[in-house]
Amino acid sequence: MAEETNTPTTGGHRKQRVGEVVSNKMTKTIVVRVERRFPHPRFKKIVTSYKKFYAHDAKAEAKVGDTVLIEESRPLSKLKRWTLVEVVTRNAAETTVTA
Repeated sequence: MAEETNTPTTGGHRKQRVGEVVSNKMTKTIVVRVERRFPHPRFKKIVTSYKKFYAHDAKAEAKVGDTVLIEESRPLSKLKRWTLVEVVTRNAAETTVTA
């Protein structure tokens, strides 16, 4: 009989994307714009395309303009299929505090 281990196996690696926060007006949800650059199939010019992802931000730590890392997850709502992993860089314009 084969040995059984108690360590749970995950289905594999989850997709991760780095993008910029476009909106944080919803409760516990951010909208992240991810940039994708690729050569045009026919003309070979570099084309930039953007896609928006809705991500779960439970602690509301991401602000507009921040660069964030998001990870694929189970469906959380009609549009949300991603969760916030970390804030990579903060937006410099919003970190300045006026007294």
